[in-house]
Amino acid sequence: MAAATTACPECDAQVEIGDDAEVGEIVTCPECGADLEIRGLAPARLDVAPPEEEDWGE
Repeated sequence: MAAATTACPECDAQVEIGDDAEVGEIVTCPECGADLEIRGLAPARLDVAPPEEEDWGE
């Protein structure tokens, strides 16, 4: 699969998804800095990633 681009759901900038990307991976928007979760690859889909939660040593 070749690298794809799709719009950031926060700022609408184009975000490149590498050809080795996997669903669930986190990428960062180059314009607004939002952490985005890859939700699909064909077609490319991004959603704002949920905030990281503290694991409290688990």
